[in-house]
Order: sequence, then C-alpha cells, then structure tokens
Amino acid sequence: MESTARQFADAGGRPLHARVWTPAAPDQLHRRAPIVLLHDSLGAVELWRDFPALLSLQTQRTVIAYDRLGFGNSAAHPGRLGPGFIAEEAHASVLPLLDQLGLEQVILFGHSVGGGMAVAAAARLPDRVVALITESAQAFVEALTLQGIRAARDNFADPAQLARLAKYHGNDPARAQWVLDAWIQTWLEPNFAHWSLDDDLQRLRCPLLAMHGDGDEFGSALHPQRIAALAGARGGVAGQLRFEACGHVPHREKPALVLDAVQHFLDCHVPV
Repeated sequence: MESTARQFADAGGRPLHARVWTPAAPDQLHRRAPIVLLHDSLGAVELWRDFPALLSLQTQRTVIAYDRLGFGNSAAHPGRLGPGFIAEEAHASVLPLLDQLGLEQVILFGHSVGGGMAVAAAARLPDRVVALITESAQAFVEALTLQGIRAARDNFADPAQLARLAKYHGNDPARAQWVLDAWIQTWLEPNFAHWSLDDDLQRLRCPLLAMHGDGDEFGSALHPQRIAALAGARGGVAGQLRFEACGHVPHREKPALVLDAVQHFLDCHVPV
C-alpha cells in the first residue's frame, strides 16, 4: 500500500492538503473510479487513521482524503463559516481537487457533515460523481443533533480536550478553537435551523448508500431514512444500512462491517 501527500489549491487559490492511498494492484485496477473521503466537523486527514488504507486494500481502489480549508494541514480559513458552507464545498474544494488530480469520475464517501457535503457535491457535479456513500450524515437540523453538539461544547470546556484536538490541526490551539467554533456556532445559530439536504437529495443521479449507527448521538434513524427516501424518489438506487450497538463513527467502531458494506455496494453498482 502506497501513501503519498499532495497539495492542491481551493477555488480561492489557497493550499489544501490531501493524502492519496494507492493499492498495489495490476494497472487495470488503477483505472477504477477512486474514492474521495470528506471528513466531519472536527475532522482532518489524520483523524481517518488507518481507515483509508484499509478501504483502499478492501476495494482495490485509490482513496483520497483532504483537509478542508481551516482544518488539518490546509491553509487557515479567512473567516467564519456561512450558513451555505455545506453546499459551497462542492465548488470550493471538491471540484478543484478533481481537476487538479485529473480525476474524471469519483466515488464520494462523507462522514457526518462530510456526508452532507458529499450529497451536495454529487448533486452539483453529476457527471463527475458515479456513486455516493454517506456515514452518519445529517439530512436536517434535528433536536438530537443540537443536543449532541451542546454536550460536546461542554466537554471541550476541558482544556485537555482542546489540546487533543489541536494535535490534528497543526498542533495549534488557536486553529483547534476555530475548528470547534466553526462547528458549534454554525449549527447552533438560529438562521441555520431550517437547513436540509432535501433539494440536493432529489437531484441525485448516482447510486447512494446511507450508513448509520443505531446509537448515533448526533442524529436519529430519521436521517438515513430521509436520505434514502428522497434520493430514491425518482426510481434511483438508494439504500440504507444501520449498524447495531454503534455510535457516530462506524468506520472506527465497526470497521469490518463498514468495509464489507462499501465493497458490496460498489461491486453491485460501480464495478469499474
């Protein structure tokens, strides 16, 4: 398994950090559509840990993970996140990443808010996204989601928690605080309360799999149900899978189940 660090520029010309995992496989396998990972609200490339390598090995596809602007090892964000930040990621980062790495078609895999970003990107880039996988994605602003965010806010009042987060964001406490504020302040703002993925879900043209843990502290089963129902409303392929005794991070809590589910989904719907 080969892993390489890459740099590319976002739509504003600011450097973003990415890492690419390439399977040791025959040349024809390298022509398969790669998988692009979109991280969660506090995430970064390094917080995926060994999952990208395992995913590349299991699927025999190249896997790419990147740090959004302001996260991980990417450039600092120039301000606060606006209420449209989820939809904006498609043209802010995803499209520049595909263009600069020369990727004509990809599979998007998004965790938590990254799942919402993957849906928005697939809706806006239908000729570039051939399949979509969401994991623990929120489809709307649910009371349970806000409850989980408030609990996390209280937990991060402990300086040791913020210090641990900073390790994944340039070892910079100020950057870690920005990451934390970008999550908590954006989701708790009243003008974000009516956000949903409904319109984008109904525009999807590619197969979709929505995965969710039955004990997810940031969203109930209503999210994968809504994602699958709206994505499949016009007869498209859209399914949901729930993991028992599992919280918000199935790829860390139930990695074997997640890997098998992804492989089966792709074998059925994206054979090349």
